Amino acid sequence: MNIINLGLIDFHEAYAIQERLVAGVAEGTEDETLILLEHPPIYTIGSGGKAENILDPAITAVRINRGGDVTYHGPGQLVGYPIIDLGRRGRDLHCYLRFLEGLLIQIAADFRVEACRLGGRTGVWTWPPPKLAKLASIGVGVRRWVTMHGFSLNVTLDLAPFHRINPCGIAACPVTSLSLECGGKVMMEDVGKIIAERFSTMLEELLPR
Repeated sequence: MNIINLGLIDFHEAYAIQERLVAGVAEGTEDETLILLEHPPIYTIGSGGKAENILDPAITAVRINRGGDVTYHGPGQLVGYPIIDLGRRGRDLHCYLRFLEGLLIQIAADFRVEACRLGGRTGVWTWPPPKLAKLASIGVGVRRWVTMHGFSLNVTLDLAPFHRINPCGIAACPVTSLSLECGGKVMMEDVGKIIAERFSTMLEELLPR
Protein backbone atom coordinates (compact mmCIF):
# COMPACT_ATOMS: atom_id res chain seq x y z
CA MET A 1 0.00 0.00 0.00
CA ASN A 2 1.43 3.35 -1.06
CA ILE A 3 0.47 6.40 0.97
CA ILE A 4 1.26 9.81 -0.48
CA ASN A 5 0.48 13.29 0.80
CA LEU A 6 0.17 15.87 -1.97
CA GLY A 7 -0.50 18.85 0.32
CA LEU A 8 -2.62 21.62 -1.21
CA ILE A 9 -3.35 20.71 -4.82
CA ASP A 10 -5.83 21.75 -7.50
CA PHE A 11 -8.85 19.45 -7.75
CA HIS A 12 -8.44 18.75 -11.47
CA GLU A 13 -4.74 17.99 -11.09
CA ALA A 14 -5.53 15.53 -8.30
CA TYR A 15 -8.27 13.98 -10.42
CA ALA A 16 -5.78 13.31 -13.21
CA ILE A 17 -3.49 11.56 -10.72
CA GLN A 18 -6.41 9.43 -9.56
CA GLU A 19 -7.27 8.46 -13.13
CA ARG A 20 -3.69 7.35 -13.79
CA LEU A 21 -3.51 5.29 -10.61
CA VAL A 22 -6.95 3.71 -11.12
CA ALA A 23 -5.91 2.54 -14.59
CA GLY A 24 -2.61 1.22 -13.23
CA VAL A 25 -4.20 -0.68 -10.34
CA ALA A 26 -6.78 -2.21 -12.71
CA GLU A 27 -3.98 -3.35 -15.03
CA GLY A 28 -1.79 -4.56 -12.18
CA THR A 29 1.01 -2.09 -12.88
CA GLU A 30 0.41 0.13 -9.81
CA ASP A 31 0.04 -0.70 -6.14
CA GLU A 32 -3.05 0.28 -4.18
CA THR A 33 -2.59 3.86 -2.98
CA LEU A 34 -4.06 6.23 -0.43
CA ILE A 35 -3.75 9.87 -1.52
CA LEU A 36 -4.06 12.49 1.20
CA LEU A 37 -4.39 16.16 0.28
CA GLU A 38 -6.20 19.49 0.62
CA HIS A 39 -7.96 21.39 -2.17
CA PRO A 40 -8.28 25.11 -2.84
CA PRO A 41 -11.95 26.15 -2.45
CA ILE A 42 -14.23 24.19 -4.78
CA TYR A 43 -17.75 22.75 -4.84
CA THR A 44 -18.29 19.30 -6.36
CA ILE A 45 -21.45 17.32 -7.00
CA GLY A 46 -21.93 13.61 -7.59
CA SER A 47 -23.18 12.18 -10.86
CA GLY A 48 -26.70 11.83 -9.46
CA GLY A 49 -26.68 14.98 -7.34
CA LYS A 50 -29.52 17.49 -7.61
CA ALA A 51 -28.82 21.01 -8.83
CA GLU A 52 -31.45 22.43 -6.44
CA ASN A 53 -29.13 21.57 -3.54
CA ILE A 54 -26.89 24.40 -4.71
CA LEU A 55 -28.58 27.32 -2.96
CA ASP A 56 -26.43 30.16 -4.33
CA PRO A 57 -26.83 30.64 -8.11
CA ALA A 58 -23.35 32.13 -8.22
CA ILE A 59 -21.83 28.73 -7.41
CA THR A 60 -20.54 26.54 -10.20
CA ALA A 61 -20.13 23.01 -8.88
CA VAL A 62 -17.97 20.52 -10.76
CA ARG A 63 -20.00 17.39 -11.54
CA ILE A 64 -17.87 14.28 -11.04
CA ASN A 65 -18.15 10.49 -11.22
CA ARG A 66 -18.81 9.70 -7.58
CA GLY A 67 -21.85 8.96 -5.47
CA GLY A 68 -23.42 11.51 -3.18
CA ASP A 69 -24.65 15.03 -3.76
CA VAL A 70 -23.03 18.47 -3.49
CA THR A 71 -20.22 19.23 -1.06
CA TYR A 72 -17.48 21.77 -0.46
CA HIS A 73 -13.71 21.31 -0.29
CA GLY A 74 -11.23 23.87 0.98
CA PRO A 75 -8.02 24.35 2.97
CA GLY A 76 -8.26 22.85 6.43
CA GLN A 77 -10.19 19.82 5.20
CA LEU A 78 -8.26 16.56 4.89
CA VAL A 79 -9.31 14.72 1.73
CA GLY A 80 -8.51 11.07 1.17
CA TYR A 81 -8.62 9.36 -2.21
CA PRO A 82 -8.08 5.60 -1.71
CA ILE A 83 -7.31 3.73 -4.94
CA ILE A 84 -8.28 0.23 -3.82
CA ASP A 85 -8.76 -2.95 -5.85
CA LEU A 86 -12.11 -4.22 -4.57
CA GLY A 87 -11.96 -6.90 -7.25
CA ARG A 88 -9.42 -8.65 -5.03
CA ARG A 89 -11.15 -7.70 -1.77
CA GLY A 90 -14.56 -9.29 -2.09
CA ARG A 91 -16.29 -6.82 -4.44
CA ASP A 92 -18.34 -5.46 -1.54
CA LEU A 93 -18.89 -1.74 -2.00
CA HIS A 94 -21.21 -1.54 1.02
CA CYS A 95 -18.49 -2.99 3.27
CA TYR A 96 -15.96 -0.57 1.79
CA LEU A 97 -18.15 2.43 2.66
CA ARG A 98 -18.59 1.12 6.22
CA PHE A 99 -14.79 0.71 6.41
CA LEU A 100 -14.28 4.38 5.53
CA GLU A 101 -16.85 5.43 8.11
CA GLY A 102 -15.28 3.24 10.76
CA LEU A 103 -11.83 4.63 10.04
CA LEU A 104 -13.02 8.22 10.44
CA ILE A 105 -14.97 7.42 13.61
CA GLN A 106 -11.77 6.03 15.12
CA ILE A 107 -9.78 9.07 14.03
CA ALA A 108 -12.33 11.36 15.68
CA ALA A 109 -12.08 9.30 18.87
CA ASP A 110 -8.32 9.86 18.91
CA PHE A 111 -9.13 13.56 19.36
CA ARG A 112 -11.79 12.81 21.99
CA VAL A 113 -14.64 13.55 19.61
CA GLU A 114 -17.49 11.05 19.74
CA ALA A 115 -18.76 10.28 16.25
CA CYS A 116 -21.15 7.82 14.64
CA ARG A 117 -22.91 6.57 11.53
CA LEU A 118 -26.51 7.51 10.78
CA GLY A 119 -28.73 4.92 9.15
CA GLY A 120 -29.34 5.65 5.50
CA ARG A 121 -26.89 8.57 5.37
CA THR A 122 -23.33 7.76 4.34
CA GLY A 123 -20.78 9.80 6.26
CA VAL A 124 -19.73 10.50 9.86
CA TRP A 125 -21.60 12.59 12.41
CA THR A 126 -20.85 13.91 15.88
CA TRP A 127 -22.74 12.25 18.73
CA PRO A 128 -24.84 12.24 20.91
CA PRO A 129 -27.99 14.23 20.04
CA PRO A 130 -28.72 17.09 20.01
CA LYS A 131 -25.11 17.61 18.89
CA LEU A 132 -25.63 15.80 15.57
CA ALA A 133 -23.53 17.53 12.92
CA LYS A 134 -21.69 16.24 9.89
CA LEU A 135 -17.98 15.85 10.51
CA ALA A 136 -16.96 13.94 7.38
CA SER A 137 -18.43 13.28 3.96
CA ILE A 138 -17.93 10.16 1.83
CA GLY A 139 -18.50 9.76 -1.89
CA VAL A 140 -16.79 7.13 -4.02
CA GLY A 141 -16.56 6.05 -7.62
CA VAL A 142 -15.62 2.59 -8.90
CA ARG A 143 -14.09 1.58 -12.23
CA ARG A 144 -13.44 -2.09 -12.97
CA TRP A 145 -13.80 -2.61 -9.20
CA VAL A 146 -11.06 -0.07 -8.46
CA THR A 147 -12.14 2.78 -6.18
CA MET A 148 -11.55 6.50 -6.58
CA HIS A 149 -12.65 9.68 -4.77
CA GLY A 150 -13.29 8.87 -1.10
CA PHE A 151 -13.66 10.98 2.05
CA SER A 152 -13.30 14.54 3.31
CA LEU A 153 -12.76 15.18 7.02
CA ASN A 154 -13.27 18.70 8.35
CA VAL A 155 -10.27 19.50 10.54
CA THR A 156 -9.75 23.27 10.70
CA LEU A 157 -11.96 24.15 7.75
CA ASP A 158 -13.91 27.43 7.51
CA LEU A 159 -17.47 26.09 7.52
CA ALA A 160 -19.20 29.19 6.12
CA PRO A 161 -19.20 27.94 2.47
CA PHE A 162 -21.45 25.03 3.49
CA HIS A 163 -24.22 27.57 4.14
CA ARG A 164 -24.49 28.10 0.37
CA ILE A 165 -25.52 24.48 -0.30
CA ASN A 166 -27.54 21.64 1.14
CA PRO A 167 -24.50 19.57 2.15
CA CYS A 168 -24.76 16.05 0.72
CA GLY A 169 -28.31 16.94 -0.34
CA ILE A 170 -29.54 17.41 3.25
CA ALA A 171 -31.46 20.64 3.86
CA ALA A 172 -30.30 22.71 6.84
CA CYS A 173 -27.59 20.14 7.51
CA PRO A 174 -25.35 21.17 10.44
CA VAL A 175 -21.64 20.82 9.67
CA THR A 176 -18.76 20.80 12.14
CA SER A 177 -15.00 20.22 12.35
CA LEU A 178 -12.56 18.48 14.67
CA SER A 179 -11.17 21.82 15.81
CA LEU A 180 -14.62 23.16 16.62
CA GLU A 181 -15.55 20.03 18.55
CA CYS A 182 -12.23 20.01 20.42
CA GLY A 183 -12.42 23.70 21.28
CA GLY A 184 -8.93 24.29 19.90
CA LYS A 185 -6.93 23.97 16.70
CA VAL A 186 -6.18 20.43 15.54
CA MET A 187 -3.09 20.08 13.36
CA MET A 188 -3.66 18.68 9.87
CA GLU A 189 -0.30 16.92 10.04
CA ASP A 190 -1.37 15.01 13.14
CA VAL A 191 -4.63 13.84 11.56
CA GLY A 192 -2.92 12.80 8.35
CA LYS A 193 -0.28 10.83 10.25
CA ILE A 194 -2.87 8.86 12.22
CA ILE A 195 -4.90 8.05 9.10
CA ALA A 196 -1.74 6.88 7.32
CA GLU A 197 -0.90 4.62 10.28
CA ARG A 198 -4.37 3.09 10.59
CA PHE A 199 -5.60 2.79 7.02
CA SER A 200 -3.83 -0.35 5.80
CA THR A 201 -4.38 -2.33 9.01
CA MET A 202 -8.11 -1.60 9.12
CA LEU A 203 -8.48 -2.32 5.39
CA GLU A 204 -6.87 -5.75 5.76
CA GLU A 205 -9.09 -6.55 8.76
CA LEU A 206 -12.36 -5.69 7.02
CA LEU A 207 -11.56 -6.28 3.35
CA PRO A 208 -8.63 -8.72 3.19
CA ARG A 209 -7.10 -9.63 -0.13
